[in-house]
Amino acid sequence: MAQGEYRGGQSFLPDFCGVRTIFTVVVSATVLAMVLALAATDHLHAFWENFSIGALYVQWIGLMAAAFICLLRRWLGRLGHGRAGLAAWLLIMLAALLVSLMTGHLVPVDYLAGVSRDDLLIRTLGISGILGALILRYLYENHQQKQKELAESRARFQALQARIRPHFLFNSLNTVVSLIPEDPLRAEELLQDLADLFRASLGDESRMSSVGRELELTRQYLAVEKQRLGPRLRVSWSLEALPDDAPMPALLLQPLVENAVYHGIEPAVDGGEICIFGRFRNGTVALTVSNTLPEEAGHSHRQGNHMALENIRQRLAMRFGEQAGMHTGMVDDRYQVRIWFPVAGEKTT
Repeated sequence: MAQGEYRGGQSFLPDFCGVRTIFTVVVSATVLAMVLALAATDHLHAFWENFSIGALYVQWIGLMAAAFICLLRRWLGRLGHGRAGLAAWLLIMLAALLVSLMTGHLVPVDYLAGVSRDDLLIRTLGISGILGALILRYLYENHQQKQKELAESRARFQALQARIRPHFLFNSLNTVVSLIPEDPLRAEELLQDLADLFRASLGDESRMSSVGRELELTRQYLAVEKQRLGPRLRVSWSLEALPDDAPMPALLLQPLVENAVYHGIEPAVDGGEICIFGRFRNGTVALTVSNTLPEEAGHSHRQGNHMALENIRQRLAMRFGEQAGMHTGMVDDRYQVRIWFPVAGEKTT
């Protein structure tokens, strides 16, 4: 789930029940209290006293407002952005009102630094109203930016789907046609593999697949290419205790292998080798695709635009956040792409 969205809706409000958001509230309240103490203190020797009292006061308001929003998160998630923002602002004002009233009745007047209870209430409501509106506006703009980035990523993915290389389709179909009179059963198997590949490629990019399904899809793709390229394509697998039923985004591994074939194997006169590694450690799945490069790689006309790689990187980030990632580079004269992601679930904060 993308950050700032509830499971039940598309609210721009973040999850105020999450530890990260609560921590942000506490730190922000502390910084605000420090600024207010510096502005209101004539002598620095009184700063720490004013700061400690102010930090406690502001944090109570922030934590109470966060608690209100957390308790009503499902209801807020069903509202439109405007109504949800207004409701959240009113909850902030309610928290400020309650904390101000309790402070005025429970704290001795001497501790209020000469501020009357009425002045304390008015100042609290004024500052809370202004800051609450600014914070909610920032959260809304941040949500809109993330939605824009998500839409752009989906558009790039759809463009990538539409950019299925014609040479792969035509060459594969020619291979099937040549096999029909010699080995009709094999030709039928290849057609079935092609159908599965295109069915997966034209599916919804937001769906979740599984590790086992993605490995099988990659094997089907390599079977088609192996029939076409013959001994020029050499493949080795090294999979260690991978959880086949672990969820993972669809079409992450097969495009990496397709890039390896297109940029590493096809341009080489003698072909090359693709190595696929899979490891499962500490709740994280790591998949690596390594391929040899043609000797004339420095003069190759096949300069990729990294569209597929960037799309995969963004999809991992949107789905899992910082718990997933991708690394590319040269390792032992081979080009290597490594991706990793957790199997516990999607990003929730």
